[in-house]
Amino acid sequence: MDRYYFDNSATSFPKPDSVTEAMATFARECGASAGRGAYAEARACQDMIALCRSRIAQLINAEGPERIVFAHNCSEALCLAIRGLLNTAAAGTHAIATAMEHNSVLRPLNALADQAGLEPEFVACDGSTGLVDPEDIRKAIRPSTRLIACVHVSNVTGTLQPIAEVISVARQAGIVSLIDAAQSAGHVPLDVRALGADLVAFPGHKGLLGPLGTGVLYVRPGIEEILPTMKEGGTGTVSEDPRQPSTMPDKYEIGSHNAIGLAGLSEGVAWLLERGVASIRRHDEHLCRLFLEITDSVRGLTVYGPRDLRQRAGVFSVAVEHLEAGDLADRLEGDYGVLTRPGIHCAPLAHRTIGTMPGGTCRLSFGPFTNEAHVRHAAAALREIATR
Repeated sequence: MDRYYFDNSATSFPKPDSVTEAMATFARECGASAGRGAYAEARACQDMIALCRSRIAQLINAEGPERIVFAHNCSEALCLAIRGLLNTAAAGTHAIATAMEHNSVLRPLNALADQAGLEPEFVACDGSTGLVDPEDIRKAIRPSTRLIACVHVSNVTGTLQPIAEVISVARQAGIVSLIDAAQSAGHVPLDVRALGADLVAFPGHKGLLGPLGTGVLYVRPGIEEILPTMKEGGTGTVSEDPRQPSTMPDKYEIGSHNAIGLAGLSEGVAWLLERGVASIRRHDEHLCRLFLEITDSVRGLTVYGPRDLRQRAGVFSVAVEHLEAGDLADRLEGDYGVLTRPGIHCAPLAHRTIGTMPGGTCRLSFGPFTNEAHVRHAAAALREIATR
């Protein structure tokens, strides 16, 4: 039986051949740690990391490659931003996020509530679309608000939030904005300068088509002056100074890089730059339209999230009446070779918003290598299971 991969929200698959080839070449021919030697291989590693950084800066239109901070994943990048801004904040400090956030935002905020008296507020979203109203965020602002965080694309419903308006609300109030672009980077055009975002976190292993263990935090110029470090250690630069460098991006990157991962990530980003994220977005919209058309009005089948393609990306939560999410996922794989993810998807408030707690949903998520035949097969499988 053929296998149909629909779990790109967890990690993209397959990867471009150039990604795996770059990683294999690095392992065979280089293997050095950047900044930890004066020999050719160490310099080559440093050049490769600089190229990766430059490509990502180009992809999101950052002010320069030094604005790109590497992390192990998006969760670590988000934690660096949230903890860095709020770890030393006084009790009663207020932070705003939405009810569609991933645990990578919910958990640091709630941990700080328990540990330091932070007062996080999770603004309600529409139960049908998952959309947040930026005006509700504006109304939630207090004199003590220090952060507004918003997911760009929901990993549960595919909801594409109005982040330009959310960022505008934050800027008008003089509050730092943080965007979780885990499901949008590489899928939806992202221009950080046009948006005016302060901090944007995203993984390397999803839409950027790199390997696991890679992530990025974009830091707008000047934000590093108010964002303390969360970790300190060796950087391979200014080793004579026993304190962490203040220069970007060394301020936030410690220890040897995941160089083999960045070698792959660099080629994943190059693949995106060659094709253009706008083109990938058009492909995604076409597949979304097809999926919605085939699954429309199927008795016993519920497809959650927006119907308007301008308000969604290729992430779909579905449910079949009288069938647990895990059982639906088992049938899709066992009978049709369709690979999905059942459950709560690390986003309990999002499931509460759309009314799918405690069992969750079965999620299908598209990538650039998903095609019409894949979508038709998966949608037909859902129709058949629901009709039975």
